[in-house]
Amino acid sequence: MLNIVVIDGYTLNPGDLNLTELQKLGNLRVHPRSSNEELVERLKDAHIAIVNKVVFNKHLIDQLPHLKYIAVTATGYNNLDISYLKQKNILASNVKGYGTFAVAQHTISLILELTNYVSKHHQDCINNKWNQTQDFCFWTYPMKELYQKKMGIIGMGNIGKQVAIIAQALGMEIYYHSLKDKSIPGMKYLQNSDEIFKICDIISLHCSLNHQTEHLINEQSLSLFRPEAILINTSRGGLIDENALKYALDKNIISGAGLDVLTTEPPVDKHHPLIHHPKCIVTPHNAWSSIETRQRLLDMVVDNIKSYIQGNPKNVIEAN
Repeated sequence: MLNIVVIDGYTLNPGDLNLTELQKLGNLRVHPRSSNEELVERLKDAHIAIVNKVVFNKHLIDQLPHLKYIAVTATGYNNLDISYLKQKNILASNVKGYGTFAVAQHTISLILELTNYVSKHHQDCINNKWNQTQDFCFWTYPMKELYQKKMGIIGMGNIGKQVAIIAQALGMEIYYHSLKDKSIPGMKYLQNSDEIFKICDIISLHCSLNHQTEHLINEQSLSLFRPEAILINTSRGGLIDENALKYALDKNIISGAGLDVLTTEPPVDKHHPLIHHPKCIVTPHNAWSSIETRQRLLDMVVDNIKSYIQGNPKNVIEAN
């Protein structure tokens, strides 16, 4: 029987998912978290490893003589040395599209919070500010209507497209920059991201993090933004130079930001300047974490492993 080891499974399943289908595939051992010192002992007999963030480098791989397959519980796989895995005849697969709807929903939630200030006005009610006024209505933050605002999307994959659909339903005009899809009906393609920064009221990032996109949002690109603009990032923290963003918020270069991701996660500094910034909303990388999304992700991982066992592996990650 195959030994299947989940080496860092807590974020996928903190205890609310059913692992029955996974258990049917072999001798399953689940570790919510694993330190670097625990990896070899826990994986030494594994034929299949299920991993999210643990780094599989040459040093670790060389100590795992039985390992034949790695199932990544994510789309990104920068934690795997794919070239070396290929040398060792170890296959790896990832999953795509599992979080489209949840991440798009979270993106719109951040936009609405930065334009309607729902939580802040609720707090005003709790603090008895409303019942101290003489009028039937009350607000302390200027609300903005999204109708006919320009929405700029960087990266038009599944999530970007779903965000665009929702934004259009709110009456927004969609402008986008994408390396692949350049002709989407009802939306305006722009050849480079700078054009989007210059004209859009809301800019939302949905691109992958790589050498070309690291610090895509920096001092120079932020200088192109309109003062009323809002920046949203539910993709990867490294897309933004956080010091440059703080400066832009401090100096009113842009009006606000909504982030579900940071460069370092969790943040080391409990006084992180963006978390505590009055013009910035930060959520703890949980846009993807609805139970429906995590169940979909688990089902896709199970399907990947089944396909591998049956000799027809799918979603195999190829070395660049």
